[in-house]
Amino acid sequence: MKETFKVGNKTTRRFKIDVSKTISVAGGNFDVYATPEMIRDIERTCKDYILEHADANEDSVGTQVNISHVGATLMGMSVEISVLLKNLDRRRVVFEITVNDDFDLVGHGTHERFITDSVKSTERLSQKAQKAGLLK
Repeated sequence: MKETFKVGNKTTRRFKIDVSKTISVAGGNFDVYATPEMIRDIERTCKDYILEHADANEDSVGTQVNISHVGATLMGMSVEISVLLKNLDRRRVVFEITVNDDFDLVGHGTHERFITDSVKSTERLSQKAQKAGLLK
């Protein structure tokens, strides 16, 4: 990782909540931001941030998610995901997460990722894909 990747760094990313990110609630009367989609957006935000600071052949994988979804965001609204690099222990990275829409706190918690070597990961995954009959 580049020297610019350090504890205390912050980034934010905004997402528009469209139908693909929602689930129906209140007897089908409203479509709101679905928890799995919020987690996907958190993971994407953290992964993209790591890649901004990664050296050649570095990537990351998610290893733990501890998120509380505490507020409803309606389809058509936007959310802002804020991440703070809270802990960096060699290749283990822990982000503190907050998710807000225009009115309320929507989610908060932590997301942990592990910095990987792309070449080694490709080798391992290729071997697994071959064993599974997924490669021709």
